[in-house]
Amino acid sequence: MPRTAASGGKKIPSSHKLPEQFPPGTVMQDVCKQEWCLGAVVGKGGFGLIYLASRKGGAGTKSEATDFVIKIEPKENGPLFCEMQFYQRVAKKECIETFITKNKLKYLGIPPYIGTGNITFKSKEYRFLVMDRFETDLQKLLLDKGGTFPPSVVYAVGLRMIDALQFCHENEYVHADIKASNILLKKVKDTQQVFLVDFGLAYRYTVNGDHKVYKEDPRQAHNGTIEFTSRDAHKGVAPSPRGDMEILGYCMLQWLCKKLPWEDHLKSAPFVASSKEKFMNDIPNQIKSCLKDSSADILRKYFELVKTLKYDSTPNYASFKKILHEGLSNVGQKDEWKIDFGSPKLIGVDSETSRKRKSEGLEESVAKKSRSPQKSPASPKKTIKSAKSNSRRSPQVKSESDNSPFAMPAAKRSQTKSTKSSPLVKPVAKRSPLVNARNVRSPLVKTDSSLTDTSSSRSLEVKTKAVSKTKTMLNDRKSPVSYLSSPKEFITDRCC
Repeated sequence: MPRTAASGGKKIPSSHKLPEQFPPGTVMQDVCKQEWCLGAVVGKGGFGLIYLASRKGGAGTKSEATDFVIKIEPKENGPLFCEMQFYQRVAKKECIETFITKNKLKYLGIPPYIGTGNITFKSKEYRFLVMDRFETDLQKLLLDKGGTFPPSVVYAVGLRMIDALQFCHENEYVHADIKASNILLKKVKDTQQVFLVDFGLAYRYTVNGDHKVYKEDPRQAHNGTIEFTSRDAHKGVAPSPRGDMEILGYCMLQWLCKKLPWEDHLKSAPFVASSKEKFMNDIPNQIKSCLKDSSADILRKYFELVKTLKYDSTPNYASFKKILHEGLSNVGQKDEWKIDFGSPKLIGVDSETSRKRKSEGLEESVAKKSRSPQKSPASPKKTIKSAKSNSRRSPQVKSESDNSPFAMPAAKRSQTKSTKSSPLVKPVAKRSPLVNARNVRSPLVKTDSSLTDTSSSRSLEVKTKAVSKTKTMLNDRKSPVSYLSSPKEFITDRCC
Protein backbone atom coordinates (compact mmCIF):
# COMPACT_ATOMS: atom_id res chain seq x y z
CA MET A 1 0.00 0.00 0.00
CA PRO A 2 1.20 3.54 -0.61
CA ARG A 3 2.31 5.00 2.71
CA THR A 4 3.37 8.53 3.50
CA ALA A 5 4.43 10.44 6.57
CA ALA A 6 2.28 13.07 8.24
CA SER A 7 3.53 16.49 9.22
CA GLY A 8 6.48 16.20 11.55
CA GLY A 9 6.98 12.46 10.98
CA LYS A 10 9.68 10.42 9.33
CA LYS A 11 9.48 9.74 5.64
CA ILE A 12 9.92 6.34 4.09
CA PRO A 13 13.58 5.88 3.23
CA SER A 14 14.63 6.23 -0.37
CA SER A 15 16.37 2.85 -0.11
CA HIS A 16 13.13 1.19 -1.27
CA LYS A 17 13.72 0.85 -5.00
CA LEU A 18 11.36 -0.01 -7.80
CA PRO A 19 12.31 -3.16 -9.70
CA GLU A 20 13.10 -3.35 -13.38
CA GLN A 21 10.01 -4.10 -15.42
CA PHE A 22 9.87 -7.75 -16.46
CA PRO A 23 8.81 -8.46 -20.05
CA PRO A 24 5.41 -10.16 -20.60
CA GLY A 25 5.77 -13.90 -20.91
CA THR A 26 8.55 -14.15 -18.31
CA VAL A 27 8.33 -17.51 -16.53
CA MET A 28 8.93 -17.57 -12.77
CA GLN A 29 9.27 -20.64 -10.58
CA ASP A 30 8.13 -20.49 -6.95
CA VAL A 31 9.57 -22.44 -4.02
CA CYS A 32 7.18 -25.33 -4.72
CA LYS A 33 8.44 -25.61 -8.33
CA GLN A 34 5.18 -24.24 -9.75
CA GLU A 35 5.85 -22.09 -12.81
CA TRP A 36 4.03 -18.84 -13.47
CA CYS A 37 3.80 -16.77 -16.64
CA LEU A 38 3.73 -13.00 -16.26
CA GLY A 39 1.23 -10.86 -18.09
CA ALA A 40 0.98 -7.09 -18.29
CA VAL A 41 1.85 -4.68 -15.51
CA VAL A 42 -1.33 -3.59 -13.76
CA GLY A 43 0.08 -1.52 -10.93
CA LYS A 44 3.19 0.08 -9.50
CA GLY A 45 4.27 2.12 -6.53
CA GLY A 46 7.25 3.01 -4.41
CA PHE A 47 8.00 -0.59 -3.50
CA GLY A 48 7.43 -2.71 -6.58
CA LEU A 49 5.30 -3.73 -9.55
CA ILE A 50 2.20 -5.90 -9.88
CA TYR A 51 1.58 -8.14 -12.89
CA LEU A 52 -1.26 -10.25 -14.13
CA ALA A 53 -0.23 -13.90 -14.09
CA SER A 54 -1.30 -17.43 -14.94
CA ARG A 55 -0.02 -20.89 -14.21
CA LYS A 56 2.28 -22.04 -16.96
CA GLY A 57 0.34 -24.37 -19.23
CA GLY A 58 -2.97 -22.96 -18.01
CA ALA A 59 -5.49 -21.00 -20.03
CA GLY A 60 -4.23 -17.59 -21.00
CA THR A 61 -0.96 -15.76 -20.66
CA LYS A 62 0.08 -12.14 -20.89
CA SER A 63 -2.99 -9.87 -20.89
CA GLU A 64 -5.38 -12.84 -20.82
CA ALA A 65 -4.07 -13.94 -17.41
CA THR A 66 -6.69 -12.63 -15.01
CA ASP A 67 -6.97 -15.26 -12.28
CA PHE A 68 -3.83 -14.28 -10.36
CA VAL A 69 -1.48 -11.38 -9.78
CA ILE A 70 2.20 -11.40 -8.84
CA LYS A 71 3.83 -8.71 -6.70
CA ILE A 72 7.56 -8.23 -7.36
CA GLU A 73 9.97 -6.20 -5.22
CA PRO A 74 13.76 -5.91 -4.96
CA LYS A 75 15.10 -8.35 -2.38
CA GLU A 76 16.43 -5.58 -0.15
CA ASN A 77 12.93 -4.14 0.41
CA GLY A 78 11.09 -5.01 3.61
CA PRO A 79 7.25 -4.91 3.35
CA LEU A 80 6.82 -7.71 0.81
CA PHE A 81 9.11 -9.93 2.88
CA CYS A 82 6.81 -9.45 5.88
CA GLU A 83 3.75 -10.24 3.80
CA MET A 84 5.42 -13.36 2.39
CA GLN A 85 6.32 -14.51 5.90
CA PHE A 86 2.71 -14.14 7.01
CA TYR A 87 1.31 -16.16 4.12
CA GLN A 88 3.92 -18.89 4.38
CA ARG A 89 3.59 -19.30 8.14
CA VAL A 90 -0.11 -18.71 8.66
CA ALA A 91 -2.30 -18.66 5.55
CA LYS A 92 -1.83 -22.18 4.20
CA LYS A 93 -5.03 -23.64 2.84
CA GLU A 94 -5.18 -26.46 5.37
CA CYS A 95 -4.78 -24.01 8.28
CA ILE A 96 -7.65 -21.90 7.00
CA GLU A 97 -9.89 -24.95 6.50
CA THR A 98 -9.13 -26.18 10.02
CA PHE A 99 -10.10 -22.79 11.48
CA ILE A 100 -13.32 -22.73 9.43
CA THR A 101 -14.32 -26.20 10.66
CA LYS A 102 -13.40 -25.47 14.28
CA ASN A 103 -15.39 -22.23 14.42
CA LYS A 104 -18.27 -23.44 12.20
CA LEU A 105 -17.82 -20.72 9.60
CA LYS A 106 -18.98 -20.66 5.98
CA TYR A 107 -15.70 -19.10 4.90
CA LEU A 108 -12.77 -17.14 6.34
CA GLY A 109 -11.88 -13.74 4.95
CA ILE A 110 -8.15 -14.46 4.57
CA PRO A 111 -6.80 -15.26 1.06
CA PRO A 112 -4.92 -18.58 1.04
CA TYR A 113 -1.21 -18.85 0.35
CA ILE A 114 -0.51 -19.67 -3.32
CA GLY A 115 3.17 -19.20 -3.94
CA THR A 116 6.33 -17.20 -3.30
CA GLY A 117 9.84 -17.24 -4.66
CA ASN A 118 12.99 -15.43 -5.74
CA ILE A 119 14.17 -14.55 -9.21
CA THR A 120 17.29 -12.95 -10.68
CA PHE A 121 16.80 -10.44 -13.47
CA LYS A 122 19.56 -8.30 -14.98
CA SER A 123 21.93 -9.36 -12.21
CA LYS A 124 19.56 -8.25 -9.46
CA GLU A 125 17.62 -10.44 -7.03
CA TYR A 126 13.88 -10.01 -6.51
CA ARG A 127 11.16 -11.50 -4.33
CA PHE A 128 7.70 -12.28 -5.64
CA LEU A 129 4.34 -13.23 -4.16
CA VAL A 130 1.50 -14.92 -6.07
CA MET A 131 -2.03 -13.99 -5.03
CA ASP A 132 -5.63 -14.38 -6.09
CA ARG A 133 -7.20 -11.50 -7.97
CA PHE A 134 -10.49 -10.14 -6.67
CA GLU A 135 -13.37 -8.09 -8.08
CA THR A 136 -13.21 -4.79 -6.22
CA ASP A 137 -12.41 -3.27 -2.85
CA LEU A 138 -14.60 -1.86 -0.11
CA GLN A 139 -13.22 1.68 -0.46
CA LYS A 140 -14.36 1.78 -4.06
CA LEU A 141 -17.90 0.86 -3.05
CA LEU A 142 -17.81 3.31 -0.17
CA LEU A 143 -17.06 6.14 -2.61
CA ASP A 144 -19.82 4.97 -4.95
CA LYS A 145 -22.25 4.98 -2.02
CA GLY A 146 -21.46 8.55 -1.04
CA GLY A 147 -19.25 7.67 1.93
CA THR A 148 -21.53 5.52 4.09
CA PHE A 149 -22.93 2.00 4.26
CA PRO A 150 -26.21 0.93 5.89
CA PRO A 151 -25.83 -0.60 9.38
CA SER A 152 -26.61 -4.09 8.06
CA VAL A 153 -23.56 -3.96 5.77
CA VAL A 154 -21.28 -2.48 8.43
CA TYR A 155 -22.17 -5.13 11.01
CA ALA A 156 -21.93 -8.00 8.52
CA VAL A 157 -18.51 -6.86 7.26
CA GLY A 158 -17.41 -6.29 10.86
CA LEU A 159 -18.30 -9.87 11.80
CA ARG A 160 -16.20 -11.29 8.98
CA MET A 161 -13.28 -9.03 9.89
CA ILE A 162 -13.43 -10.23 13.51
CA ASP A 163 -13.16 -13.81 12.22
CA ALA A 164 -10.15 -12.84 10.10
CA LEU A 165 -8.47 -11.02 12.99
CA GLN A 166 -9.09 -13.90 15.37
CA PHE A 167 -7.38 -16.23 12.89
CA CYS A 168 -4.37 -13.90 12.63
CA HIS A 169 -4.12 -13.39 16.39
CA GLU A 170 -4.30 -17.09 17.17
CA ASN A 171 -1.40 -17.55 14.77
CA GLU A 172 0.75 -14.89 16.51
CA TYR A 173 0.18 -12.04 14.02
CA VAL A 174 -1.68 -8.74 14.04
CA HIS A 175 -2.68 -6.92 10.86
CA ALA A 176 -2.23 -3.32 12.07
CA ASP A 177 -3.73 -1.66 8.95
CA ILE A 178 -7.42 -2.56 8.69
CA LYS A 179 -9.36 -0.19 6.40
CA ALA A 180 -11.84 -0.29 3.54
CA SER A 181 -9.16 -0.29 0.81
CA ASN A 182 -7.58 -3.38 2.41
CA ILE A 183 -10.83 -5.35 2.21
CA LEU A 184 -11.48 -7.06 -1.13
CA LEU A 185 -14.70 -8.59 -2.39
CA LYS A 186 -15.61 -11.76 -4.22
CA LYS A 187 -19.08 -12.36 -5.66
CA VAL A 188 -20.62 -15.66 -4.54
CA LYS A 189 -24.18 -16.33 -5.69
CA ASP A 190 -26.39 -13.51 -4.33
CA THR A 191 -23.93 -12.09 -1.81
CA GLN A 192 -20.42 -10.75 -1.48
CA GLN A 193 -17.60 -12.37 0.47
CA VAL A 194 -15.06 -10.01 2.04
CA PHE A 195 -11.33 -10.69 2.48
CA LEU A 196 -8.73 -8.86 4.57
CA VAL A 197 -5.54 -8.31 2.57
CA ASP A 198 -2.25 -6.38 2.49
CA PHE A 199 -0.12 -7.74 5.31
CA GLY A 200 2.78 -5.41 4.60
CA LEU A 201 2.50 -4.00 8.13
CA ALA A 202 1.66 -7.37 9.74
CA TYR A 203 3.49 -7.80 13.02
CA ARG A 204 4.38 -10.93 14.94
CA TYR A 205 3.30 -9.75 18.37
CA THR A 206 4.02 -12.97 20.25
CA VAL A 207 6.63 -15.66 19.83
CA ASN A 208 6.13 -19.06 21.47
CA GLY A 209 3.37 -17.64 23.62
CA ASP A 210 5.36 -14.66 24.95
CA HIS A 211 3.66 -11.35 24.20
CA LYS A 212 5.90 -8.41 23.29
CA VAL A 213 6.26 -6.01 26.21
CA TYR A 214 4.61 -2.59 26.22
CA LYS A 215 7.24 -0.03 25.25
CA GLU A 216 6.69 3.43 23.82
CA ASP A 217 9.09 4.40 21.03
CA PRO A 218 8.73 7.95 19.64
CA ARG A 219 10.71 6.92 16.55
CA GLN A 220 7.88 4.58 15.55
CA ALA A 221 5.01 6.90 16.59
CA HIS A 222 1.88 7.21 14.43
CA ASN A 223 2.63 4.11 12.34
CA GLY A 224 -0.23 2.91 10.12
CA THR A 225 -3.08 4.79 8.43
CA ILE A 226 -3.44 7.84 10.61
CA GLU A 227 -7.23 8.21 10.78
CA PHE A 228 -7.68 4.58 11.86
CA THR A 229 -4.47 3.58 13.64
CA SER A 230 -4.66 2.73 17.34
CA ARG A 231 -3.76 4.87 20.32
CA ASP A 232 -0.87 2.48 21.01
CA ALA A 233 0.51 3.07 17.51
CA HIS A 234 0.37 6.84 18.03
CA LYS A 235 2.73 6.33 20.98
CA GLY A 236 5.10 4.10 19.02
CA VAL A 237 4.04 0.95 20.86
CA ALA A 238 4.26 -2.31 18.88
CA PRO A 239 0.92 -3.50 17.43
CA SER A 240 -1.25 -5.88 19.45
CA PRO A 241 -4.67 -7.58 19.16
CA ARG A 242 -6.12 -4.72 21.22
CA GLY A 243 -4.97 -2.30 18.54
CA ASP A 244 -6.56 -4.35 15.74
CA MET A 245 -9.95 -4.34 17.48
CA GLU A 246 -9.70 -0.58 18.05
CA ILE A 247 -8.81 0.07 14.40
CA LEU A 248 -11.80 -1.99 13.22
CA GLY A 249 -14.03 0.07 15.51
CA TYR A 250 -12.87 3.32 13.92
CA CYS A 251 -13.49 1.85 10.47
CA MET A 252 -17.07 0.84 11.33
CA LEU A 253 -17.75 4.24 12.86
CA GLN A 254 -16.57 5.98 9.70
CA TRP A 255 -18.60 3.69 7.45
CA LEU A 256 -21.72 4.61 9.42
CA CYS A 257 -21.25 8.35 9.97
CA LYS A 258 -19.09 9.23 6.93
CA LYS A 259 -16.48 11.22 8.82
CA LEU A 260 -14.46 10.62 11.99
CA PRO A 261 -14.22 13.54 14.45
CA TRP A 262 -10.51 14.11 13.69
CA GLU A 263 -10.56 13.78 9.90
CA ASP A 264 -10.23 17.51 9.31
CA HIS A 265 -6.76 17.46 10.91
CA LEU A 266 -5.05 14.38 9.47
CA LYS A 267 -1.86 16.30 8.70
CA SER A 268 -1.33 16.78 12.43
CA ALA A 269 -0.64 13.35 13.89
CA PRO A 270 -0.42 14.68 17.50
CA PHE A 271 -3.88 16.25 17.13
CA VAL A 272 -5.34 12.97 15.84
CA ALA A 273 -3.72 11.07 18.70
CA SER A 274 -5.13 13.40 21.36
CA SER A 275 -8.56 13.33 19.67
CA LYS A 276 -8.65 9.53 19.92
CA GLU A 277 -7.71 9.68 23.61
CA LYS A 278 -10.54 12.15 24.14
CA PHE A 279 -12.90 9.90 22.19
CA MET A 280 -12.08 6.78 24.21
CA ASN A 281 -12.38 8.68 27.52
CA ASP A 282 -15.91 9.88 26.73
CA ILE A 283 -17.33 7.16 24.49
CA PRO A 284 -21.12 7.73 25.00
CA ASN A 285 -21.05 11.45 24.21
CA GLN A 286 -18.50 11.11 21.42
CA ILE A 287 -20.57 8.41 19.74
CA LYS A 288 -23.75 10.48 20.05
CA SER A 289 -22.04 13.38 18.30
CA CYS A 290 -21.43 11.09 15.30
CA LEU A 291 -24.51 8.85 15.26
CA LYS A 292 -28.13 9.59 16.10
CA ASP A 293 -29.85 6.25 15.40
CA SER A 294 -29.79 2.81 17.07
CA SER A 295 -26.31 2.13 15.67
CA ALA A 296 -24.95 4.59 18.27
CA ASP A 297 -25.69 2.12 21.05
CA ILE A 298 -24.03 -0.76 19.15
CA LEU A 299 -20.83 1.20 18.52
CA ARG A 300 -20.84 2.45 22.12
CA LYS A 301 -20.87 -1.14 23.39
CA TYR A 302 -18.15 -2.12 20.94
CA PHE A 303 -15.76 0.67 21.97
CA GLU A 304 -16.45 0.16 25.67
CA LEU A 305 -15.42 -3.47 25.24
CA VAL A 306 -12.25 -2.35 23.43
CA LYS A 307 -11.50 -0.01 26.35
CA THR A 308 -11.50 -2.93 28.80
CA LEU A 309 -8.67 -4.68 26.91
CA LYS A 310 -5.14 -4.57 28.26
CA TYR A 311 -2.17 -4.38 25.92
CA ASP A 312 -1.42 -8.09 26.26
CA SER A 313 -5.07 -9.21 26.54
CA THR A 314 -6.63 -11.79 24.26
CA PRO A 315 -9.89 -10.24 22.98
CA ASN A 316 -13.12 -12.06 23.71
CA TYR A 317 -14.07 -12.40 20.05
CA ALA A 318 -17.44 -13.99 20.89
CA SER A 319 -18.40 -10.91 22.92
CA PHE A 320 -17.45 -8.57 20.10
CA LYS A 321 -19.46 -10.66 17.63
CA LYS A 322 -22.44 -10.76 20.01
CA ILE A 323 -22.60 -6.96 19.89
CA LEU A 324 -22.63 -6.91 16.08
CA HIS A 325 -25.19 -9.73 15.99
CA GLU A 326 -27.40 -7.53 18.17
CA GLY A 327 -26.94 -4.75 15.64
CA LEU A 328 -28.04 -7.01 12.78
CA SER A 329 -31.08 -8.09 14.80
CA ASN A 330 -32.01 -4.45 15.42
CA VAL A 331 -32.15 -3.77 11.67
CA GLY A 332 -34.05 -6.99 10.94
CA GLN A 333 -31.30 -9.00 9.25
CA LYS A 334 -31.15 -12.65 10.30
CA ASP A 335 -28.44 -13.91 7.96
CA GLU A 336 -25.06 -12.64 9.16
CA TRP A 337 -23.37 -14.06 6.05
CA LYS A 338 -25.40 -12.02 3.58
CA ILE A 339 -23.77 -8.75 2.58
CA ASP A 340 -25.85 -6.70 0.17
CA PHE A 341 -24.23 -3.50 -1.06
CA GLY A 342 -27.22 -2.59 -3.17
CA SER A 343 -27.30 -2.30 -6.94
CA PRO A 344 -25.18 -4.93 -8.72
CA LYS A 345 -24.11 -2.15 -11.12
CA LEU A 346 -21.51 -1.17 -8.51
CA ILE A 347 -19.81 -4.54 -9.03
CA GLY A 348 -20.71 -5.60 -12.54
CA VAL A 349 -19.20 -4.33 -15.77
CA ASP A 350 -21.61 -2.49 -18.05
CA SER A 351 -20.73 -1.88 -21.66
CA GLU A 352 -19.27 1.53 -22.49
CA THR A 353 -21.94 2.03 -25.13
CA SER A 354 -24.74 1.37 -22.67
CA ARG A 355 -23.38 3.84 -20.14
CA LYS A 356 -22.79 6.47 -22.80
CA ARG A 357 -26.35 6.06 -24.04
CA LYS A 358 -27.76 6.41 -20.51
CA SER A 359 -25.61 9.47 -19.91
CA GLU A 360 -26.72 11.15 -23.13
CA GLY A 361 -30.34 10.28 -22.42
CA LEU A 362 -30.28 11.81 -18.97
CA GLU A 363 -28.45 14.92 -20.18
CA GLU A 364 -31.01 15.35 -22.93
CA SER A 365 -33.82 14.95 -20.39
CA VAL A 366 -32.26 17.64 -18.20
CA ALA A 367 -31.91 19.95 -21.18
CA LYS A 368 -35.57 19.44 -22.16
CA LYS A 369 -36.74 20.35 -18.67
CA SER A 370 -34.57 23.43 -18.81
CA ARG A 371 -36.25 24.50 -22.06
CA SER A 372 -39.78 24.11 -20.70
CA PRO A 373 -41.52 27.54 -20.97
CA GLN A 374 -44.26 26.55 -18.50
CA LYS A 375 -41.74 26.01 -15.69
CA SER A 376 -38.99 28.49 -16.42
CA PRO A 377 -39.19 31.83 -18.24
CA ALA A 378 -35.42 31.87 -18.44
CA SER A 379 -33.69 31.66 -21.80
CA PRO A 380 -33.35 28.03 -22.99
CA LYS A 381 -29.76 28.58 -24.09
CA LYS A 382 -28.79 30.07 -20.77
CA THR A 383 -30.38 27.24 -18.77
CA ILE A 384 -28.85 24.50 -20.90
CA LYS A 385 -25.42 26.11 -20.63
CA SER A 386 -25.80 26.21 -16.85
CA ALA A 387 -26.74 22.53 -16.66
CA LYS A 388 -23.82 21.47 -18.81
CA SER A 389 -21.42 23.72 -16.98
CA ASN A 390 -22.43 22.32 -13.62
CA SER A 391 -22.37 18.76 -14.87
CA ARG A 392 -18.72 19.32 -15.70
CA ARG A 393 -18.09 20.65 -12.22
CA SER A 394 -19.88 17.71 -10.58
CA PRO A 395 -18.24 14.53 -11.92
CA GLN A 396 -18.77 11.13 -10.41
CA VAL A 397 -16.71 10.39 -7.32
CA LYS A 398 -13.57 8.63 -8.47
CA SER A 399 -14.04 4.91 -7.95
CA GLU A 400 -10.72 3.76 -9.33
CA SER A 401 -8.16 4.04 -6.53
CA ASP A 402 -4.49 3.30 -6.46
CA ASN A 403 -4.86 2.82 -2.73
CA SER A 404 -6.54 -0.51 -3.25
CA PRO A 405 -5.54 -3.38 -1.02
CA PHE A 406 -2.90 -4.48 -3.47
CA ALA A 407 -1.81 -1.20 -4.97
CA MET A 408 1.94 -1.01 -4.63
CA PRO A 409 3.38 1.22 -1.89
CA ALA A 410 4.61 4.69 -2.87
CA ALA A 411 7.78 5.99 -1.28
CA LYS A 412 6.63 9.59 -1.05
CA ARG A 413 3.00 10.46 -1.27
CA SER A 414 0.88 13.44 -0.27
CA GLN A 415 -2.42 13.24 1.60
CA THR A 416 -4.24 13.91 -1.70
CA LYS A 417 -4.58 10.61 -3.52
CA SER A 418 -4.37 9.89 -7.21
CA THR A 419 -7.08 7.86 -8.89
CA LYS A 420 -5.28 5.09 -10.73
CA SER A 421 -7.09 1.83 -11.21
CA SER A 422 -6.56 -0.89 -8.63
CA PRO A 423 -4.17 -3.55 -9.95
CA LEU A 424 -5.74 -6.47 -8.10
CA VAL A 425 -9.33 -5.84 -8.93
CA LYS A 426 -10.91 -6.75 -12.21
CA PRO A 427 -11.18 -3.63 -14.35
CA VAL A 428 -14.50 -1.81 -14.39
CA ALA A 429 -15.00 0.74 -17.13
CA LYS A 430 -15.55 4.33 -15.98
CA ARG A 431 -19.14 5.31 -15.42
CA SER A 432 -20.82 8.41 -16.69
CA PRO A 433 -21.08 11.13 -14.07
CA LEU A 434 -24.77 11.48 -14.83
CA VAL A 435 -25.58 7.78 -14.59
CA ASN A 436 -24.11 7.47 -11.11
CA ALA A 437 -25.10 10.93 -10.00
CA ARG A 438 -27.43 9.53 -7.34
CA ASN A 439 -24.50 7.93 -5.57
CA VAL A 440 -22.97 11.31 -4.84
CA ARG A 441 -26.32 13.02 -4.42
CA SER A 442 -25.87 15.13 -7.51
CA PRO A 443 -28.47 17.90 -7.79
CA LEU A 444 -28.95 16.91 -11.43
CA VAL A 445 -30.82 13.84 -10.28
CA LYS A 446 -32.01 14.72 -6.83
CA THR A 447 -34.33 17.60 -7.76
CA ASP A 448 -35.95 18.77 -10.94
CA SER A 449 -37.05 22.08 -9.42
CA SER A 450 -33.48 23.32 -9.24
CA LEU A 451 -33.32 23.10 -13.01
CA THR A 452 -36.71 24.61 -13.79
CA ASP A 453 -36.50 27.64 -11.48
CA THR A 454 -35.37 31.03 -12.75
CA SER A 455 -32.61 30.89 -10.14
CA SER A 456 -31.56 27.36 -11.13
CA SER A 457 -28.00 28.27 -12.15
CA ARG A 458 -27.07 29.78 -8.78
CA SER A 459 -28.79 26.99 -6.77
CA LEU A 460 -27.21 24.23 -8.84
CA GLU A 461 -23.73 25.75 -8.52
CA VAL A 462 -23.97 25.90 -4.70
CA LYS A 463 -25.10 22.26 -4.51
CA THR A 464 -22.40 21.16 -6.92
CA LYS A 465 -19.68 22.79 -4.83
CA ALA A 466 -20.98 20.90 -1.77
CA VAL A 467 -20.77 17.62 -3.67
CA SER A 468 -17.21 18.41 -4.82
CA LYS A 469 -16.21 19.11 -1.21
CA THR A 470 -17.62 15.72 -0.15
CA LYS A 471 -15.68 13.97 -2.94
CA THR A 472 -12.44 15.63 -1.89
CA MET A 473 -12.97 14.53 1.69
CA LEU A 474 -13.67 10.92 0.66
CA ASN A 475 -10.59 10.71 -1.57
CA ASP A 476 -8.32 12.34 1.04
CA ARG A 477 -9.39 9.84 3.67
CA LYS A 478 -7.63 7.02 1.80
CA SER A 479 -4.20 8.48 2.47
CA PRO A 480 -2.26 6.16 4.75
CA VAL A 481 0.54 7.23 7.04
CA SER A 482 3.44 5.05 8.02
CA TYR A 483 6.83 5.76 9.49
CA LEU A 484 9.02 2.87 8.46
CA SER A 485 12.60 2.20 9.36
CA SER A 486 15.27 0.84 7.02
CA PRO A 487 14.39 -2.41 5.19
CA LYS A 488 16.69 -4.52 7.39
CA GLU A 489 15.31 -3.08 10.64
CA PHE A 490 11.76 -3.31 9.30
CA ILE A 491 12.11 -7.04 8.58
CA THR A 492 13.78 -7.85 11.89
CA ASP A 493 11.32 -5.86 13.95
CA ARG A 494 8.01 -6.93 12.38
CA CYS A 495 8.53 -10.49 11.17
CA CYS A 496 10.79 -12.23 13.64
